[in-house]
Amino acid sequence: MGDAMIRVPAEVRDRLAVIAEAQGTSIRSLVQEFAESTLTEEERLERAERTRAYLAENFGVEVDDEESAVMGRRLRDAFARQQSDAA
Repeated sequence: MGDAMIRVPAEVRDRLAVIAEAQGTSIRSLVQEFAESTLTEEERLERAERTRAYLAENFGVEVDDEESAVMGRRLRDAFARQQSDAA
């Protein structure tokens, strides 16, 4: 696979450099990790559907959209608390 250039403002590049250095990696690796680990909306919905099917098949639990949204909020809130406690 060949390399490609991505144009970003200098401030963004400088911030990426600081983040990469703090993590002991390169901007290239930082961007690659982001691209590989970030789900598109379609991928997220597909994963959610597979999870619902797994819960139903293996545990007999049916999760509806509302329950899924509530749990998503609870997980995001818990993650945000953990991040703020670590700071």
